[in-house]
Amino acid sequence: MKKKITRIILFLIVIIFAGCISADKSNITTDDPEEAFKIAKRSYDKGDYTQAVEDFSFIKIKFSGTSIIDKAQFYLAMSYYNRKEFVLAAYEFENLIKNYSLSEFYPQARFYLAMSYYNLSPKYQLDQTYTRYAIIEFQNFLILFPTHKLAPEAESKIKELRNKLAYKDLKTAELYVKLENYKAALVYYNNILDEYFDTDYADDASYGKIQVLIIKKNYEEASKEIKRFKEKYKSSELYKKVVDLEKNIK
Repeated sequence: MKKKITRIILFLIVIIFAGCISADKSNITTDDPEEAFKIAKRSYDKGDYTQAVEDFSFIKIKFSGTSIIDKAQFYLAMSYYNRKEFVLAAYEFENLIKNYSLSEFYPQARFYLAMSYYNLSPKYQLDQTYTRYAIIEFQNFLILFPTHKLAPEAESKIKELRNKLAYKDLKTAELYVKLENYKAALVYYNNILDEYFDTDYADDASYGKIQVLIIKKNYEEASKEIKRFKEKYKSSELYKKVVDLEKNIK
C-alpha cells in the first residue's frame, strides 16, 4: 500500500512538473527523429541538463513510437538524475522499464532506478522507505543481470544500505536500554540478529543482547548468546568484553 501511494505521489509530481515544460524552450525544430535526438544529446553531453530535459521531453511527445524513443526516455531520466532530481529520475526510469523492456538501455535503467532511490535514502534517524526501495531495486538488478559490469557496485550499495538499517535498529535498541525498556531493546537486538546478521553491527547487537539478558538476570539465555557470540564473532573488537561478561555470570 505504501509503495502504491508513493507511486501515485511520484506520478502527480511528474504531471505537475511536465505541465511546466514548454515546447518553446526546446532547441528542436526538425521533423527527423534521429536529428532531434542528436540535438538533445549534444545538450546532455555538454552538461546542460536543463536544456536536455526540455529537448528529451519534447521528443517524447513529438516522436512517440519512433526508433529513438527508448534512448530519449533513458537520457531524459539521466538528465533528471544528473540534476539531482531523483524523484523525477525514478519516475522516468520506471517508464522505460515498464514500456521498453527490450531496450539496450533497460539494464542501466534498472540500475539507475535503484541509484535514484539510493540518493533519496536519508540519514538513519529518518524514515527509511527509500532505503528499502533501493535495496529491492538493487536486488532486482542483480537477479536479472548478475554478470553486468555494474553488479559489484550494486552489491556494495546493498551492503551499505543494510548497514544503515541495522545501525538504525542498534541505536533504537540502545535508546530503549537507556529508558530501561529492556523488552523493547531485545526486540531490536533480535531483529538485527535475524534480519541483518550479515552487517557490521551484528556483533554489537549480540553484545547488547547479552548485556540486557544479564540485567534481566536471565543467565541461561545470556549464556546461550555468549556461546553464539564466541562462535560467530571471534575477530570482533567486543570479544574480550563478552568473555569478561561470561566470567561474571559463572
